Amino acid sequence: GAQTASRNLARRQQGEHGVGRRGFDINQGTKLDLGSTAKFRTLVTYLEIIAALHQRYGEIAKEALAKIDVDPRDVLTRWAIDYLMRNGGGDLPTMLESAMDRNYSASPAEEFITGGGAHHFDNFNASDDGRVMPLREGFRNSVNLVFVRLMRDVVRHYMFQTPGSSAKLLTDVNDPRRKEYLSRFADREGRIFVRRFLQKYRGKSAQEAEDLLVQGVRATDAKLATIFRSIDPDAGEGSFSAFLGKHLGDDKPIEKESKSLYEKYAPVKFSLADRGYIVGVHPLELWVVGFLRAHPGATETQVLEASSDERQAVYRWLFGARRKNAQDRRILNLLEVEGFLEVHRAWKRLGYPFDSLVPSYASALGSSADRPAALAELMGIIINEGIRRPTVRLQSLHFAAATPYETRFERRNTQGERVLPKEVVAVARRALVDVVESGTAKRLNGALIDSRGNAIEIGGKTGTGDHRFDTYGKHGELISSRVVNRSATFMFLLGDKYFGTLVAYVPGEDAAKYHFTSALATQILKSLMPTLSALFDAEKSARACR
Repeated sequence: GAQTASRNLARRQQGEHGVGRRGFDINQGTKLDLGSTAKFRTLVTYLEIIAALHQRYGEIAKEALAKIDVDPRDVLTRWAIDYLMRNGGGDLPTMLESAMDRNYSASPAEEFITGGGAHHFDNFNASDDGRVMPLREGFRNSVNLVFVRLMRDVVRHYMFQTPGSSAKLLTDVNDPRRKEYLSRFADREGRIFVRRFLQKYRGKSAQEAEDLLVQGVRATDAKLATIFRSIDPDAGEGSFSAFLGKHLGDDKPIEKESKSLYEKYAPVKFSLADRGYIVGVHPLELWVVGFLRAHPGATETQVLEASSDERQAVYRWLFGARRKNAQDRRILNLLEVEGFLEVHRAWKRLGYPFDSLVPSYASALGSSADRPAALAELMGIIINEGIRRPTVRLQSLHFAAATPYETRFERRNTQGERVLPKEVVAVARRALVDVVESGTAKRLNGALIDSRGNAIEIGGKTGTGDHRFDTYGKHGELISSRVVNRSATFMFLLGDKYFGTLVAYVPGEDAAKYHFTSALATQILKSLMPTLSALFDAEKSARACR
C-alpha cells in the first residue's frame, strides 16, 4: 500500500512539475516528517556541546572553575563545570558517558514557551508520564518529553554562549543592546503580522477590504471613524459621512457630530498603536488595508519595505524602562531564535538538507522534517568514526573496450572531512546499538547472523511521522485536523561497513487510512536479514582470497 501510494504521488508530481523521465526521488527530493529520528540529531548536538565544554574547561584548575559565572538557565555549562570540579578534570569519554546519565523528567504536564507561543507535548507511551529517567533510557525508548527538555537545554546553552548574547542583557535595563534586540523583535514580529494581513486582503477590491475589516468590529462612532480615517486619510467629509451612514444606518450621527468625529479621529491625532487599540484590531491590519487601498498592485516585498517604520512604531511602547518584564519576554524570544540558528548550523554540518530549522523544541521530535538520504549520510558519519565522506554512485567508467580508443576512469579515493570527534561517535554509536538491544527496535536484536553463526552488530533509531495540519480555537480546542502524510523510518548501521535508511511512506489524504508505526520499518528490515547476511559472507570470502 505504501509503495503504491508513493508511485501514484510520483506520477502526479511528474505531471504537475514536468519531472518526466527523471521520476520522483523520495530519498533526496522530499521534505518529510520522519518523527523521532530527529532525536538522534539532537543527541549528537548535545554530545558535541559536552565535548566542547570539556575542551574549554577541562584543563582549568578547580579554584578558577569555581569563579566562573554561569547563567542559571545554561544548565549544560553549569553541569560541565560542576562535573569537572568534582572529578578533577577527567577524560572526555568518561564525561560523555556521565552526560548520558543526566536525568530528565518525562512529565507532559509542563507548558513550554517556544517558537513564539505556548506548547504542550505528549509521550507516545503514557506509562512514561511523570517518570524521571537518564537520558540514555529516554533515547533507548524514544521518550518525547525527555527530548523536548534536552532540546531546551541545548538551545538555552547556545542562547547564553553565542557571542553577543548575554544574561546581562536581561538583568540590566540600561544595557544598550536591549534597544537593539527590541528593535529586531519589532521588525520580526511586525513582518509576521504584515504577511498575515496581506494574505487576508490580497486580491480584494478597496470596497471588499473595507467591508471585511468592518465585519470584525463592533460598530460604534469611534471605531468606524478611526477605521475610515486610517485607511483613507485623504477622503473628504462627504465620503466619511456616507461611510458612517452605510454602517450605522439610522444611528448615523448628525452632520455637526459627523464633522466633529472627522476631525477628532484624524490620523495625526493618534499613533498607529493607539488607533489599533481604539478599533480593537492589530494596528498593522489597519495599515495594510490602507496601504493596499492606495497601492492596489503592491507586491509582498513592496509592502514589507513600506511598513518598516510602522512595524517599529507599533511596538514602541516596549522601549520604556517600566516595561522590563514585557521586554524580557520578547528578548528571550529573539535569543531563542538565535539559539536555533546555532542548532541548525550544527545539524547542517552533519548533512541536514534544509536551509532553515523550525525554532521550536518540537524540532527534536521531527517538526523540522528530514530526508532519508540525509539520515543515511549521518549514519555513514557514525560508521566512519566521525569522517564525512562524499556519496559516490559510480566507482568507474569504461569506454570502447578492446579498441584503440579504450578509456577508463577510476574514482579517486578522498580523505574525507572530520566532522565529529571519535569520542562523541563512540558514545552515539553505543546509544544506537542500545536501541536495538533493549529499545524501540529490539525486534532486530540478534537478527543478523553470518554463516558461521556469529551475530553482527546492529544499531539504529526509529521514527514515526504523523504529519497533519491541526487548527485550534482560542481556548485550545481542536477544530479540525487534515492529514498530510504518514511515515515509518529506521535509520541503521550494520557491522562496521553497511548503513542506510528504510522508510515506509503514504502521502496525502490516503495516509488517514493507515496507523502503522516505526515497527513496520524495523520488521521489513528484519525480513531482509537472510539476504543481507550473505553480504558479510561474501566479504569474508573476498578477504580470504586476497
